[in-house]
Amino acid sequence: MPKKELTIAVSGLNATDNPAPGVPVIRSVREGTDFNGTIVGLAYDRLDPGIYMDGICDHVYLMPYPSEGADVIFERIKYIHEKTPIDVIIPTLDAELNAYIKINDKLIEMGIHTFLPTSQGLEIRSKANFEKISDKLSIRVPKGKAITEISAIYELEKEFSFPIMVKGQFYGAHIAYSPMEVEHYFKTIASQWGLPVVVQEFIVGEEYDVVALGDGEGRLIGSVPIKKMQLTDKGKAWGGITIHDPKLDEFVKFVIKALKWRGPCEVEVIKNRNNDQYYLIEINPRFPAWVYFSVGVGQNLPAAVVSLALGNKVDEFTTYKIGAMFLRNSIDMIYSMDEYQEITTAGEIHKE
Repeated sequence: MPKKELTIAVSGLNATDNPAPGVPVIRSVREGTDFNGTIVGLAYDRLDPGIYMDGICDHVYLMPYPSEGADVIFERIKYIHEKTPIDVIIPTLDAELNAYIKINDKLIEMGIHTFLPTSQGLEIRSKANFEKISDKLSIRVPKGKAITEISAIYELEKEFSFPIMVKGQFYGAHIAYSPMEVEHYFKTIASQWGLPVVVQEFIVGEEYDVVALGDGEGRLIGSVPIKKMQLTDKGKAWGGITIHDPKLDEFVKFVIKALKWRGPCEVEVIKNRNNDQYYLIEINPRFPAWVYFSVGVGQNLPAAVVSLALGNKVDEFTTYKIGAMFLRNSIDMIYSMDEYQEITTAGEIHKE
């Protein structure tokens, strides 16, 4: 069967110490068995390394920040689509998803396909609404509370035992050992990501990270669980190893089925040391930056997203290589200033 000539647009080309998933998603799509096409990179910063890396993007366009609103993003995509017709868009950043969900019908009218979470799914898995997952769907989660005022911090000891977790609505998670530390993290997170800030029960146990893909009907297309082996100072995985834990696999399958999750996600789970129960601590509604590891162990989940977006039937992945390890490395790459000047002045680069 000949490979399909497709144009896939992928956002999130940052590749620093807190990398976005765009570059590994592109690498995965390029290695898909039925892909032979063009990659369009959607960048938010002219210094995103994915713009310049060899073999990643064929075209790159600068995008307006999600904070500018869905209509502004749509107009930019409309312009890009006129110049470089797009078949599928894979947004890879949490902050983009609301905008893409809002404009999804318009994208479909233009012939651009996506495979996004539903707005309801995005809302219930948000950190501010996380306890509703437990109340409505019987999924075990840590006790949590959304706060919007500093005064609420000094009432927390009535409900929580310290230490507690302090989290932003999009990014950021810190352990706080006192109300004063909560206040410090509250101010830091609120200034970066806005309100509310979420405080959450701290559970002692083994943490696991799972990349997963749901079909929106309750079916788990595929999942790969890892134990983080190396962490950045932001708690991001810099290295990990695949594990075999049937109970963890069943828990993740139950979560995806209960939520009827549609699209990619990163499921963060902790096994409580005191009772051996699994708790859902976060669902990030996009691929993690280590998603290329799933390809290496036998599950090309980004390529499956492309197929699902196009309405194709996708079989479930049933196995992955256990005991495989990934380590991320950082190396200096040397580039000419020509492309930087081009994207700075024109807002786009065409490498073909």
